[in-house]
Amino acid sequence: MRNMDLTPLYRASIGFDRIADLMDRALSSDIATPSYPPYNIEKTGENAYRISIAVAGFSPDDLSVEMKEGAVIVSGRKTAEDEGRTYLHRGIATRAFERKFALADHVRVDGASHADGMLHIDLVREVPEALKPRRIEIARAAAEAAQVTKLDA
Repeated sequence: MRNMDLTPLYRASIGFDRIADLMDRALSSDIATPSYPPYNIEKTGENAYRISIAVAGFSPDDLSVEMKEGAVIVSGRKTAEDEGRTYLHRGIATRAFERKFALADHVRVDGASHADGMLHIDLVREVPEALKPRRIEIARAAAEAAQVTKLDA
């Protein structure tokens, strides 16, 4: 088991609490990582991502996708429609599940779709104008500006 003390990170930075918490959770081996249902995370563009979850046997009504506290929470609960059926082999798991995906700042859910046994959740990162790089004009000193004006005349 790895123990990492993140106290120096808290002492030397402000506003990085989420990153420290994320690192702490990732390094903690106490949490068992669920493997059901299987999923993919792909980058579909410069600021676009997609989470694809294999949800065979679930209808869109059995699934729920919500954003809460900087995370996307996907859950599935199958309705009881198997009554009256007798299975000789049951290999398609339709047990209830909940998956949580932590999102970075400025990432939001753009939409979700269900097709061919797959739930697709599209994400987009929207960087606010205040955080985008911008060029700052350098003002000239008053004496220098007056001298440039004389030379131009």
